Amino acid sequence: MNPQPATSATSAAASASAPAPAERPEGIGRAVVLEEVGRPSVVREFPIPPAPAGGAVVACGYGGVCGTDLHLQQGHLAVPTPLVLGHEGLGTLRALGDAPAGDGPASAVDATGAPLAVGDTVMWASSIACGTCPPCRLHREPTLCENRRTYGVNRSLTDGPALSGSWADHIVLQPGTTVVRTAEGLDPLAAMALACAGPTVVHALYERRPVRLGETVVVQGSGPVGLAAAAFAQLSGAGKVVVVGGPAGRLRQAAAAGIGDVHLNIAEADDPGAVLDEAREAAGGDGADLVIECAGVPAAVAQGLRLARRGGSYLVIGQYTDAGDTLLNPHQIVHRQLDVIGSWAFSGAHLVEYVRLLPALVARFDLASLVTTFPLDEHERATAAVAEGTVMKAVLVS
Repeated sequence: MNPQPATSATSAAASASAPAPAERPEGIGRAVVLEEVGRPSVVREFPIPPAPAGGAVVACGYGGVCGTDLHLQQGHLAVPTPLVLGHEGLGTLRALGDAPAGDGPASAVDATGAPLAVGDTVMWASSIACGTCPPCRLHREPTLCENRRTYGVNRSLTDGPALSGSWADHIVLQPGTTVVRTAEGLDPLAAMALACAGPTVVHALYERRPVRLGETVVVQGSGPVGLAAAAFAQLSGAGKVVVVGGPAGRLRQAAAAGIGDVHLNIAEADDPGAVLDEAREAAGGDGADLVIECAGVPAAVAQGLRLARRGGSYLVIGQYTDAGDTLLNPHQIVHRQLDVIGSWAFSGAHLVEYVRLLPALVARFDLASLVTTFPLDEHERATAAVAEGTVMKAVLVS
């Protein structure tokens, strides 16, 4: 799939610097491989296999760089290596596999029941739940599946098709993958802006603690997850959304995209306590009805408890990887009589809802402006930019 022209100045500059791709034999794909934790990833070539029965091969034109990808490279999560990285993507269907029983071509439909055909633009859920472990079978919690298989995370080169991550020009999707056709004419960069953060927040706000009409909401964190939380809170009818984050450049991007009503820079503040006071005041003086933690910094949790009003709620999304312990005062939970709720990852159903809502999100927020594109060969520059916070959302294009 040939990526569409970048829609932001930073994206255009990054794309313009891309070297012309080298000619490769037909049927050979390229992918970014993490060969060993703590060492630089490398681009390798692999044969593109036929689509598996009940699955598909997608020409993956766009692969998002998520903070989790950095954590994988640094060894913060145990993963099998070598593996192709990338768990969020968008691309064009190249091939559909036969029906699982081997009875010839499947009558393919996406997760909504819409027909699928070669050439369709699709997104796919990063994980497949097993359906048989206690969380899946008894507790109706597929995001907590004990045997979850995730593209770009726990599918090594030696465990099935090598092309099992989205930092590649092709990806092989296994049977059971949730695949969703995107709306006609949708800007792929806009879709990729919140490709992982969006469904993660859909899970949190739909099933863990919804935003109620007219509520004041404080969001801690101004990265993709924080902006997804703020955007969905606005779309859900929040009366006011206060974004507490930083650095200043990210807050300016959020404001320019129309995400959030008030933007406060705590990351670069000489007196963080004064910023927290300002956030409480902006939320109505007594604190917010709902505070959503998306910062991923353990110390933010103690701060966030004090941003909620008495009787309010504190929803923790950002602590996906274990960044360590933090001190907090449990009296703040009791004195404020808070509902403290955690939310972990997302399922295929949450991706479906994100894709369904993308036209409404794009109509209200300039999501494409949040994206900076990088050629696949410049994956190290992309991950460095994410680590330094110099881009909001990095996306590899191939």
